[in-house]
Amino acid sequence: MSRPGLSRDEEGSTLLLTLGYAVLALVLVLVCVDATSLYLANKRTQALADAAALAGADGFTLSISGGEPTSTLTDAGVHEQAADLVGVHGGAVLLSAGTPDGVSARVTVRTVWHPPVSTLFVPTGVTLEATATSRTALR
Repeated sequence: MSRPGLSRDEEGSTLLLTLGYAVLALVLVLVCVDATSLYLANKRTQALADAAALAGADGFTLSISGGEPTSTLTDAGVHEQAADLVGVHGGAVLLSAGTPDGVSARVTVRTVWHPPVSTLFVPTGVTLEATATSRTALR
């Protein structure tokens, strides 16, 4: 029994079109899940770099010269403080930590993001790097 206005050849085309749109919608949702996961991983990496730079800026040595207290950052002090903080985070690596001017700490960290859904297409993951700078509060 056929519907009026439709020929026998067109009866199954709406089912195929509906299935096609459903598959397209599912793929779009899965891509959005991966994109959101990548965005959050990038934010976590940047937050880790910020925290490590802040910790590194606390690695100063305090000295008194001319009756005035002076704080000086050293590369070793910044690296030690930043390495302690990054070591607590499981999948992060401290690439560099130092002081360019003796007053601020610059830290670079690296993490690897693995997509939750499309790991088949990105088996090695995506490397994320973040650099942050923080100045010491004492001068």
